[in-house]
Parts: sequence; C-alpha cells; structure tokens
Amino acid sequence: MKIAFLMDNLRQINPVLETTSYLMYECNQREHTVFFLEPHDVYIRKNQVVARMRNISVKPNLRIEDYWQLLIECLNKDDLIFETITDLDALFLRKDPPIIYQLMEFLGPVSDKIFMVNDTMGQIKGNSKVYALNFPDIIPETHISRDPSRIKKIVDNFGGDMVIKPLQGHGGHGVIKVSNRDQENLNSLINYYINSSKPYPERRPTLVQEYLDIVKHDGDVRILLLNGEILGAMGRKSLHGDFRTNVHAGAKVFKHEITHKEREICEVLKDQLIKDGLYFVGIDIIGDKLVEINCVSPGGIPRINQLDNVKLETRVIDFIEQQIKGPWK
Repeated sequence: MKIAFLMDNLRQINPVLETTSYLMYECNQREHTVFFLEPHDVYIRKNQVVARMRNISVKPNLRIEDYWQLLIECLNKDDLIFETITDLDALFLRKDPPIIYQLMEFLGPVSDKIFMVNDTMGQIKGNSKVYALNFPDIIPETHISRDPSRIKKIVDNFGGDMVIKPLQGHGGHGVIKVSNRDQENLNSLINYYINSSKPYPERRPTLVQEYLDIVKHDGDVRILLLNGEILGAMGRKSLHGDFRTNVHAGAKVFKHEITHKEREICEVLKDQLIKDGLYFVGIDIIGDKLVEINCVSPGGIPRINQLDNVKLETRVIDFIEQQIKGPWK
C-alpha cells in the first residue's frame, strides 16, 4: 500500500517521543511504501490534486533511532516523486496546529477518494477549541468574546479562577490562569489577548473557561481515541508550579486506569467524531470534565507505549489497512 504523511519538517522531530514517527515506523515495518510531504508540496495540475513527495521507505527491523537516520538520508536526496494524491491509499494529515485552510481547500475535493486521517472538513470543524461546544453538558463553563469589558465582567462575576486560551494553538501555548483578585494584570491580559486596540471586527475572539482546581492535585488525563473507541490513556501532571499539564510545557506523565466517568465521556463523543471523520483524536479530561479535543496532530503514543508496555501504533495501522480494504466511503 502507498501511505503518505503530511507534516512539519522531519529534521525537527525527536523520533523517540513523536507519535508520527511511530506510525511511520509501523508502516515501514509492514513494507508499505511510505511517502513524506509538507503542506507547501500540494498543488493543482490539470484539474488534479498533485503533490511533491519523497519516498522514505527503508529496510525494516531497525531500531527506531537507526530507522530515523536512514529516513533523514532519504530527505537529503534530490529525488522528488510527483504523485497524484488519489493514487495513494491513505494520507495522514499530521501538521502541528493550526491548520492551513488553503491546504484543506486543495485536499477537500478528493477527500472522498482517499482515506485521510483526519478528514479535511473534520479538521476544519475540530481545529478550534470551539468544537468542544458540541458537547456542552460535559465541558467546564465556557465563554468566548472579543469584547474586553464583557470578558472582564465574566471573570468578576465568576469570582474564582478562570483560564484564558487562544482559540487555536497546541502544547499549552498561550494558556494562562486569571482571577478578579489581580485587577491590574487582568485588564492588561484581556486587552492583549483580544488585541483590543483594533476595531471590533478585527479583534481576536478569546476563550475564557472555568479553572478546575482538581488539576493541581490530580493533573489531567490524555485519552487517545481510534474510530471512537479508546486506544490508550496516560495521566499528566504539571511540575514547578505550572498549572498546565501539557507535556510540551514540562508536565510529567504517569500510568492511568480509565474511570467509568471517562468512558462515559468518550461514549458521548463517539458518534460525532466518526460522523466528522475524526478517526484519530486525543482528548483531555480534568476530573469529570472534557477540556479539549485534539484532532489535528494528536500525540501520546510513545509515552503510553512505555507506561503500559504496548504498541498502540500497530492498532492504528491495522485500522488504516482495514479501511483501505473495506468500504470506508
């Protein structure tokens, strides 16, 4: 099978900790033909969606570090393959957030002709933190506005701590805790996030959400879902006084047994995720609340593998092979 991975520059990846490298490795182990491309490699030729790709298939049964070294050597060659996208069997869209809307526009017309993980329209819907509002009964109290006085009033009326987040982003970047107890900084932060010096239509809508105090003691839980079913999970807890639990923000990970409530949350999400073509996602739960849905480039496989002594990437590629062979359309 021909399986391509569209993502960021592979030279910047630590293969031991990156979910995409494990998915690539498993495809290579099964001797599929593996291609790599970046967002700028997709274009249109004679009404067809085409891409400049590099064949990164190498010999199997190597340590992942050795595999990665050979893979990078493939990138250093001048050989480019100009492949019609629909000649592929599957395409992983694994570029870090935010998504590039023009890329989704290019790929959209062929999204029903090649199996994509995740679907282009699904990623457009799920790219923003607004997507969690599809499930209002299981998320913390949430507000979104571009009016600084409105957000200020929300925080004042709430009384306790709240979290401000940009609508797009990943890895905990730009996520801060605010309180009405620090009025001077609160005003400054709200105005900065909204970009309030701009005319109202040009300001940035900003999300303000209830801060869940339990995160200080218990951390949060990252659950990976595959076609709506639980694939694996890990706990995450912040270090050095940082309330963010993102691994990229320095949090530690630990083994986690999924609770009954967490399974209920996953069940609530299942049908909508499948309907939107979001086959491989990572969700974050604090206490009994869903706080985020990650569908663009969800991570966690290497760390969960190590914690649980499993190989989750094998189940993901099993699923891809089944979809390619079966009537996925």
